[in-house]
Amino acid sequence: MEHTSRLERIIRIVLVALILIFFLFPIFWIFLMSFQTNEDILRIPPSPFFTPTISNYQALITGKLVSAAGTLDIPFMRNLWNSVLLSSVSVVIALILGVPAAYAFARFKFRLGEDIAFTLLSFRFAPPLLVLLPLSLYFQEIGLTDTYAGLIWVYQLIALPLILWIVRGYFEDISPDIEYAYRIGGHSWWRTFTRIAVPLAGPGIAAAGLLAFIFCWNNFVFALILASADKQPVTVGSLAFVTASGIQYGQIAAAIVLSVTPTLAIALYAQRYLVEGLSLGAVKG
Repeated sequence: MEHTSRLERIIRIVLVALILIFFLFPIFWIFLMSFQTNEDILRIPPSPFFTPTISNYQALITGKLVSAAGTLDIPFMRNLWNSVLLSSVSVVIALILGVPAAYAFARFKFRLGEDIAFTLLSFRFAPPLLVLLPLSLYFQEIGLTDTYAGLIWVYQLIALPLILWIVRGYFEDISPDIEYAYRIGGHSWWRTFTRIAVPLAGPGIAAAGLLAFIFCWNNFVFALILASADKQPVTVGSLAFVTASGIQYGQIAAAIVLSVTPTLAIALYAQRYLVEGLSLGAVKG
C-alpha cells in the first residue's frame, strides 16, 4: 500500500511538471528571444545557446528601431504608457459604477432588474466588429474620435459587465443579517455599504478589477480604429515591428516581455484576492 501511494505521488509530480513545462515553455522561449538578434532567432535548427544582447530593449526604450530599411521611430514606451493610462482609468470608472450597481442587483429586487443586468452582461457577448462601425460614426459626430476620453468610454464598457456580475455574486454570498445588525445601530445605508459590504466583498472586487484590467489591456480592435498612433495602446503599437524589410522578431519578443510585466506584477500581487474572490464570489444565474 505504501509503495502504491509513493508511486502515485511520483506520477502526480511528473504529470504536474509536464503540464508546467507545456504551458511555461513558450513564455521562457519568448524571454530568450528578447535577448537574441534576428539571425539567432531564425537559425535552423534553433538553439538555446547564443550571445545575449540588450539591443532589442534599447530599441524599445529609445524608440529607434534599426532595420535593413534604415532607422524607424517607434514610440513603444508611449504606447505602453497609453495602455497603463487607458486600462487603469477605465477600471477605476467601471469599479465606481459597477460596485454600487452590483450591490443594488444583489440586495434589492425591482422591476426589470434581471433584464437590465442581463442587458449589461450582453455587452460582453457582442463581437467588437458588430458595434465598431456605428460607434466610430457616433464618435465622429460628438468629437470623441482619437481622444483618450473616447477610448476610456469604450474600455469601461468592456470592464463594467465583468465587474458587475462577479461582484454581484460575491455580494449575494454575504449574509444580509450582518448589514441589518449594523443598520439597527442607527447607521445609514451608505455607511453600511461602505463600512460593511465593500470590505467584506474586497477579495471579489479585487478579483473583478484584476480581470477587467487584463481584458482592457488586451483590447486591440477598438484602439486600432478609434485612435491614432500617439494614443494607441501597446497591443496596436506592436504592429510597427512588422516592417517592409522584414519582421523584427527580437523587438517583438522584448515588447511582449515589457507589455506582460505590468499585468503579471499586478496578478502576482493580487493572486490571493484573485483565488479567494473567484472561489467564494462565484457568478450566480
